[in-house]
Formats: sequence, structure tokens, C-alpha cells
Amino acid sequence: MAEKQKTLKSEAVFKGIGLHTGKHMTAKVLPTEANFGIKFKRVDIDKQPIIPALAEYVVDTSRGTVIGKNDVTVSTIEHLLAAMAGLQIDNALIEIDGPEVPILHGSAKVFYEGLEKAGVQDLEEDKKYYEIQEKTTYLEEDRGVEIVAYPSDSFSVDVRISYESPILHNQYASLHSLTDFHKEIASARTFCFFREIETLAKNNLIKGGSLDNAIVFVDHETTQDEINRISELFNKEDIRIDKQGILNNIQLHYPNEPARHKLLDVIGDLMLTGMPIKGHIIATIPGHKANTEFAKILRKDIKSKRGPQAPKIEMLADPIVTNEGIKNILPHRYPFQLVDKIMSINTDEIIGVKNVTSNEPFFVGHFPEEPVMPGVLHVEAMAQCGGILALWNEDEPEKWSTYFIGMDKIKFRRKVVPGDVCVFRLKLLSPIRRGIVHMLGHTFVGEHLVTEAELMAQIIKNK
Repeated sequence: MAEKQKTLKSEAVFKGIGLHTGKHMTAKVLPTEANFGIKFKRVDIDKQPIIPALAEYVVDTSRGTVIGKNDVTVSTIEHLLAAMAGLQIDNALIEIDGPEVPILHGSAKVFYEGLEKAGVQDLEEDKKYYEIQEKTTYLEEDRGVEIVAYPSDSFSVDVRISYESPILHNQYASLHSLTDFHKEIASARTFCFFREIETLAKNNLIKGGSLDNAIVFVDHETTQDEINRISELFNKEDIRIDKQGILNNIQLHYPNEPARHKLLDVIGDLMLTGMPIKGHIIATIPGHKANTEFAKILRKDIKSKRGPQAPKIEMLADPIVTNEGIKNILPHRYPFQLVDKIMSINTDEIIGVKNVTSNEPFFVGHFPEEPVMPGVLHVEAMAQCGGILALWNEDEPEKWSTYFIGMDKIKFRRKVVPGDVCVFRLKLLSPIRRGIVHMLGHTFVGEHLVTEAELMAQIIKNK
């Protein structure tokens, strides 16, 4: 059956300081209805403005991902969004009493576990995926930055990072399924280099930074004066550098923890696409700027394709069910068999094809001077596809018939004329119970949506 959209069962509350502001803040993640999306509400400001977690609202990526609207911003959102992606949460309102999401331990672990404890529940509406249809690329050639997405039936990410550093040069990380997010990625902490700390601190960019929420790599010879200055900045007297080049002998959670954290950031930033993605993402030297610019590319494509999308099928491939095979399932015959072949079928969806020729019998009397396929026959053809889906798992489908009992929300959007190839996609809206089949049908010609309708039918055994 179709996956359902998800939200929380109860609120999840996170309290802590912001990495960049150093202010104590509280973020409450609240359940919402379907199709709400992810949104942030600044409850500390008059009128409590709301900012959607979408790529077009990104206003800064210099030290994290910042979204804003009308001069109101929320920063460092990527770790919380990554945790929500890991739990496949589609809808939530995040109430926050300051300008920054708490950094907590510098990873997504606390967020993930807090959200999991609050509970995740299914909603009534089907989950809507953004499916990568063709190779999609973002490139910063001068810096060697590249993010590429390839078509895939699931979501996966590969990341490569590279620094001009003797202790952190090339690293790789992969995530093949979001079900592994908690185990493989969630605990990967943010990191920086010792040589960056003093500059960041003097520019008030890490007021909330500490050795409890970041890994600090030391890749150069340091003087005692340098260490003393950093100790003063962090207000810590026990700062030291071990032989492995990590400040204060902090143990890594994974050997490639930096690469895994960059992968975490990619997942969090791609939540700004506004839809879960089906695609294989390969990110080389990613950062928040590249991640969010790539999300903007996907958002632009989503906006240009509002509404149902034509299924991608190989017309020259062998059909799952041939024309003759259809006759073994349905009682329809020429001239009323309106489906030529079935190209795809699973438990809740079917895709069929009809080649519309100039010698179709209905063209004789239906606008003969300018032949047009009757709209009711679009609906009938979709219903025949739905009948095959409904009977697909029956041992003797020829002993059953499928009858219309209702049609709703029918819309005819374009003409179908001789030479067109109609592609029908039927999807179950609910499980088949007591022989009642409820389907959503779409007819496409090329990339164009032609007809849509909700169909209700009943399966009845022949006498």
C-alpha cells in the first residue's frame, strides 16, 4: 500500500544554547495535519512569524543554514531537519523562542531520540515523493564542489570530503537507507580546525561553541601561547592536544566522523526541498551553500511540475501483460477493449497503455471532421486498467467481473486525437475490502495530464 505522510504523536522539546549566538533557547516540535510541511515559528517575536523550511527562504549559509522571512531568521536548522528526515517526518511546526536551534551535542542524535520518544504517527494522506527523473547537477568548478542526483527507487547518499590537511584529507561516507540513519549518521558531530577557532571567536561566530558540541582537529604545530589564548576563549584550563591531532583527546564516534557529519548536513539541507526524495545523491566536498543551492534546483523543478507526473516507462520494453493476456482477465473485446498492454503492476498501482489510431470506431461519429476521443472513454480505459489491478491476485480472474459503482472529481484537461499514446496510471486510495475498490486514475499523453478521476468499483463473482 501507499506510504502515508507522518507527523509526531506528541510534542518534543529541546533546550540548549545556540552555537553562534550563545543564547539559551527552546525549540518545541509539534504535531500538525497532513500537507502542512515543516515550518518554524518565532514565538519570541510579536505576531509570532512563521518561516517555511523551504530552500527559497535560505538567507545565509556561511556558518550553517539560515532561513528567513521579512528580516526574521532561524539559523542552524540542519541537524534538527536531518533527524526529522531520518524518522521520515513530513509535517511539523517548530516553535522556537530565539534566532537559533540549540546545538546540543553538535549532531542529530539528541534530536532524533527526542523525536522518536515523542512518537511518530501516520496521517491519512499519502506521502508525496520528489522522484529524480534524470541526472541533475550542481557544480562549483573552481572549488571542486559537485552534487549530482541520479534516478533511483529509493533515497541514498554518498559523500566525499577533502581538506588540505595532513590529518583530514580525503574521507568518504555512505547511507543506503534512512532506516540506518540513527545507527550510522545521527551521532556524527560538527567539526572545525584549531587554526580557525581564534578567528571565529573574535568575530563572535561561536559564542556557544565548546568541546562538548564540536570536534576540533589540530593539524599544525602549536605554541603554548596559542593554547593559552584558546583556553581563555573557551574559559577552560585543561585544554590539551593529543598525539592524534584532536583537541582534548576526544574519541571519534566513527573513524570517518567528519565525512558522516557532512552527509548528515546534506540530508538536513535537502529537507528544504519540501518533499522526501527518491534518488541517489553523490556529494563531493559539500557545504551548506552547495546543499541549499542544489535544493533550490529541485524546488524549481517541483514548482514547474505541480500536479501528477507522467510515469516513466520504456515503451519498447516487453509488457507485463500483453493484449491477449488482458483478455484472460477482462471480459471486454473489440471495439470496447480500450487497453493494449500493461507495462507495470504492483500491489497498489498499475500502468497501462493505449495506442490511439485513426481507425478507432468512435472517430466515425465523434467529431469526424476533427476526430477527438470521447472523454468518457478515457474514464472507461482507466477503469479497465483498474479492473486488472483489482483482479491481479485472483487465482481465476476470468470468473470475476469489476463494475463501476461511482465516479468523482473527473476533470478533462486536453484532447486525445489519432496518433496519441495514452498512458494510464491507477493507484489504490485504500485497501480493497469486501470487494470494493477505490482508485485514483490519471491519463497522460507524453508529459501532459489529459484526464483525472476518482473511481469506485466492486468485484463480483460471475454466476
